[in-house]
Amino acid sequence: MPDAQHPFRIFVGWDSREDIAYQVCRHSLLKHSSIPLDVQPIVQSELREQGLYSKAPDKLASTEFTYTRFFVPYLAGYQGWALFCDCDFLWLGDVAELAAQCDDRYAIMCVHHDHRTTETTKMDGRVQTVYPRKNWSSMVLYNCGHPANRALTPEVVNREGGAFLHRFQWLDDDLIGAVSETWNWLEGWNAPPEDGPPKVVHYTRGGPWFDNWQDVAYGDLWLAERDDYLAAHEAAAADTTVG
Repeated sequence: MPDAQHPFRIFVGWDSREDIAYQVCRHSLLKHSSIPLDVQPIVQSELREQGLYSKAPDKLASTEFTYTRFFVPYLAGYQGWALFCDCDFLWLGDVAELAAQCDDRYAIMCVHHDHRTTETTKMDGRVQTVYPRKNWSSMVLYNCGHPANRALTPEVVNREGGAFLHRFQWLDDDLIGAVSETWNWLEGWNAPPEDGPPKVVHYTRGGPWFDNWQDVAYGDLWLAERDDYLAAHEAAAADTTVG
């Protein structure tokens, strides 16, 4: 199990247009976790500055982390397990319960969605693309030390297109394990759970941080978490000023 010296590593996709979404996602992860976490953003501009990311701009890429998410095994040193999630996640459950499901038989584990949206746009007017295994890559447990993930090098991420990466085509299908949809519950698509909110809400169409996406399922919970984050951030800033 993770401990203070070896926290569970989580990489969250970061987009300059959605910093508050990232901050709330991170806050909700830490708030509900019973294990130590190391939560880091994946920032495309930083990867470019480091000479790791060189892919040309893609008009079909709806976020700045559309492709950078696949750097997780490399960033984790191809060792141990690590989690990736999009920034538009609200964590209501304890990520320790998800980490406990890591199974070394698999190279990755994720929710096996059958997501066939009919919408053409999402969030702030960005294109809503449709492809096989849509949203599988929005939350992935990576077995970074699995030999099959050695194939996911920076060179491969920079060279390959969306179909290869988002469909996990560097892996045989039997290396892709499944977890329950409660760990990546798609707002506006998955049926509401009968026993309360899901463990994780994914605002895949857009979230309450956009003015035109206020009326979404569990939007009130996201706004409450945002207020909690802002209060904690302001209190920490005040302590620093006093100190």
